[in-house]
Amino acid sequence: MTGARAGDNGGKEENMAMASHLIPIDVAGTLDGLFRERVARTPDLVAYRDYNESRHGWREYTWAGIDRQVARWQAAFERDGLKPGDRVAVMLRNCPEWVSFDQAALGLGLVVVPLYTQDRPDNVAYIVNDAGCRLLLMEGPEQWREFEGVAAQLAGVVRILTVKPVPHAREPRLASLAQWLPGDGGATRHVPDDPKALATIVYTSGTTGRPKGVMLSHHNILSNAEAACGVLVAGHEDVFLSFLPLSHTFERTCGYYLTIMTGSQVAYSRGIAQLAEDLQAIRPTLLISVPRIYERVYGRIRDALDAGPPAKKKLFRLAVDVGYARFEHAQGRGPWRVSFLLWPVLNALVAKKILARLGGNMRAAISGGAALPPDISRVFIGLGLTVLQGYGLTETSPIVCANTPRDNVPASVGRAVPGVELKLGEAGALLIRGPNVMLGYWNNAEATRAIIGADGWLNSGDTARLDEQGHVFITGRLKEIIVLSNGEKVPPVDMETAIMRDSLFEQVMLLGEGKPFLSVLAVLNAEGWKKAAAQAKLDPAMRSGKPAEELVLERIGAQLKEFPGYAQVRRVAIAPEPWTIENGLMTPTLKLKRPKVMERFNEEIDRMYAGH
Repeated sequence: MTGARAGDNGGKEENMAMASHLIPIDVAGTLDGLFRERVARTPDLVAYRDYNESRHGWREYTWAGIDRQVARWQAAFERDGLKPGDRVAVMLRNCPEWVSFDQAALGLGLVVVPLYTQDRPDNVAYIVNDAGCRLLLMEGPEQWREFEGVAAQLAGVVRILTVKPVPHAREPRLASLAQWLPGDGGATRHVPDDPKALATIVYTSGTTGRPKGVMLSHHNILSNAEAACGVLVAGHEDVFLSFLPLSHTFERTCGYYLTIMTGSQVAYSRGIAQLAEDLQAIRPTLLISVPRIYERVYGRIRDALDAGPPAKKKLFRLAVDVGYARFEHAQGRGPWRVSFLLWPVLNALVAKKILARLGGNMRAAISGGAALPPDISRVFIGLGLTVLQGYGLTETSPIVCANTPRDNVPASVGRAVPGVELKLGEAGALLIRGPNVMLGYWNNAEATRAIIGADGWLNSGDTARLDEQGHVFITGRLKEIIVLSNGEKVPPVDMETAIMRDSLFEQVMLLGEGKPFLSVLAVLNAEGWKKAAAQAKLDPAMRSGKPAEELVLERIGAQLKEFPGYAQVRRVAIAPEPWTIENGLMTPTLKLKRPKVMERFNEEIDRMYAGH
């Protein structure tokens, strides 16, 4: 499968030109070999850009410049006695230092363990200890203050590094990069020569509270990055805007290793708050994200339309309707219509102006990690932006299937990417086999056997159907897992069980599928609530309102400390009566009828997510 610019009649020629810049995996061999080859081919091209807060401007880094930084990191790693196979953890925002750290570690045969910057210290400590990490890199004073309380638990860590210095720190293992990095590292080293060797351990939550370490080899990731190049071809002239964390495998494979493979430029966004400004400054050609970002952009569009005159909203809807019909016609699924003649005007008056908010240079947007709501997908496609949905798992490096510009079925997650096999197993489970399937879970052979059969087929845990052309439609889950709109997966049953350890709660139900955060519907124990309310000096009769909800949220949070940081409950709604067999919310075997509960409390659920 190959991609091209939407509506470009010279797609084949363009693909050939872009493909000429591509570094094949048999040339790269390993992830650090990929970087070495890129430096050799295009040393003076700009590789990365980031924002310099002190100078209020964007900095540029060439491939050769990053290579020199990698050598400095390697010299320091060697000075600290790190050997091939040692694990090193990185807890940074997306930045050139993340790349330098990663490439230096990979080049020395070290195993990289990425961490989320917003994760809780106790969860980070668990991961660092479980992986046996010998070195930890973090941002600076603010992060260190949060982490300092668990640092003593990390007996195996020989070095803790910060990008920014930490004044008056008493931890002997702590050093800033300015202190730790040598002025010159000489030439970069490239120790690994086995593509099947372990490159990284990525921790992901499943059906248990503690995350599991997914072991990915150099070949796992390289093969998936090359397959992704068949979804949407990229080249030297492309600019990616990176804001999905590099600890997320989707961003790491497609927004990092793929860009080295293609020689594309990456600009690191300052964050969600500055995203609109960064889009205007960078004017990216390609965007990789989870649905939440597209939801935010769509929300701003909707708010602006609601505040404007009705005629403006009607014109917008007409542009989307006509644009989407043009898309269906271009895909061979719809007829030509007379209304298409209006497109040049609708494009000038509506579509072009809205897409200018994305920088005005975007040729495609890739969405993964969770399902993109159909109405949002339809709006962007109708406005003329190529939006491609895909599907994957951390355990598959991560891409399994994806739509392409010329074969785009928005209701599906596309067809299998090159090299990946799919089939349906028992109960419609989607089974996956290919070079992208993980080596297994770190120190967890039992969990590995539970997900990967002896024949190499990995059970995704999701149910699906396949049409005659091989397009995959995800229909549900074999096990209850909530997927937030940022792509994070949380186990509701385990979290509900943890919350129920507090006697305040009679029944709870976790919510958040496709939403930006988790919320809880709760039935409180009458006596427990009276006692809790009295201690907090609240009226026990008032179970709704901010004071009562804050108290209940505090009790919920106390029971969820063992779960990852993104598994945080932010809203709660308190039900007035228990869920029973009699009121239709429980089965005869006392199992919760989740769809019925959601239907019954629809208004309360909408209220919890209002404005987000």
